[in-house]
Amino acid sequence: MLPQHPLQSKFWADFRRTWGNEVIKTKYGYITCHKLPVTSYKVGMFIRGPKPTQPMLTDLKKIAKENNLIFIKIEPFTPKEQGLEDLLKKNNCVPGKTLFTSTSFWIDLTKTKDELLKSFSSKTRYNIRLAQKRGVKVQLNNSDQAFENYLKLTRETVQRQGFYAHSERYHRLMWNHLHTKPQATNHKPLAFLLTATYQKKIITAWILFAYKGFLYYPYGASSDKYKNVMANNLMMWEAIRFGKKRNLKIFDLWGREEGKGFTRFKEGYNPKVVEFIGTWDLVINKPLYYTYRTIDFLRWSFLRTKSRFIKPKF
Repeated sequence: MLPQHPLQSKFWADFRRTWGNEVIKTKYGYITCHKLPVTSYKVGMFIRGPKPTQPMLTDLKKIAKENNLIFIKIEPFTPKEQGLEDLLKKNNCVPGKTLFTSTSFWIDLTKTKDELLKSFSSKTRYNIRLAQKRGVKVQLNNSDQAFENYLKLTRETVQRQGFYAHSERYHRLMWNHLHTKPQATNHKPLAFLLTATYQKKIITAWILFAYKGFLYYPYGASSDKYKNVMANNLMMWEAIRFGKKRNLKIFDLWGREEGKGFTRFKEGYNPKVVEFIGTWDLVINKPLYYTYRTIDFLRWSFLRTKSRFIKPKF
């Protein structure tokens, strides 16, 4: 069984409450509730919870009915396993729109640095050395100024690539609840910030989560300038070293999408492909559920079309 995921931690639940979600605590983990406009109905999100069991699914149905949820989206933090899909289907679960990809990349941090370097592609090793040779410096930098640079780079990346991202307020609240508040209450922070500096400018910034023996890479942003110095290659290597220094066991690269440029970048580090059970919607109210899916499909179709003409804002 895999350890608890950071999205099922108390710190993440507190963050989501501050963000504005109702959060239901169950003996299996946290469910965030998302109110549907102009109705009393809600959607539940049970993201990166434990392996589904019959008792858990029975209890989730009861919780959904008690809280006016038309469905609960379930994305367990558990590898694909024979029999799990049959169990989900038997309990009115249908494949749903994904939040996390169904596969991810894992790097084994228990290997030595030499073993890891030798396992990388020759191009990846070359780019790491090139970044070092050209004077790129990567460091752990949790300062307020570094975080402001992270936001600035995220804004630039969103505008350049034209995708929809969480807002600046979302990132500020997340950082406060996962980095600042834990330290203020004598807890270990979950979130850390790595920056890559070139010619005294921060050109790349990554937020990492460290939790229950795992390192995660959920957020990253970079400048469009200085691509030739290969800062991201050195960032990944230094993130691996960061995880090893903290005796973490696995580095989860937070998703994998076939054919994407950043997926090819990750593949250079020779990670293991891990397949999860995927995304399932536990349907409680069928008519409203399929109405919701139709409206959601139309909404995202409109937003994707709109993004071709008007760049999304951060």
